[in-house]
Amino acid sequence: MKRTTFLLAAILAAATFPATAQVSVNINVGGDVVRRAPPPPRYERMPGVRAGQVWVPGHWQWNGRDYLWARGHYQAARPDYAYAPGAWVQVDNGWRWREGDWRRAERRAERRHDRHDRHDRHDRHDRGHCPPGQAKKGNC
Repeated sequence: MKRTTFLLAAILAAATFPATAQVSVNINVGGDVVRRAPPPPRYERMPGVRAGQVWVPGHWQWNGRDYLWARGHYQAARPDYAYAPGAWVQVDNGWRWREGDWRRAERRAERRHDRHDRHDRHDRHDRGHCPPGQAKKGNC
């Protein structure tokens, strides 16, 4: 009886403490570093343009022992995004593949920066100062 009561009390005590857990996530961004440089890219003739599609150029892939050529292909276009192709990037101890991705396309209105140092008419930099007699001539 005492043993059962003790076990029941131990279980209830353990249940009242907040459960703690540790989660470890290891993400290897960009893949492994390859010591050997990739071969030069192959020339691929891009097939005809397809509406609503973006051409993703071919590239060399590392399979753990050697480079294999992955042929280019079409991918569905994403509105307001531009495709940035992947590339082999040289790092300190070899080469690493940077995967291609979609980047938000800039629009003309977004590229225009609201600059506080804009020039007034005729590119004068005097900021509101009008030389004597010039206001009557319409130069200010």
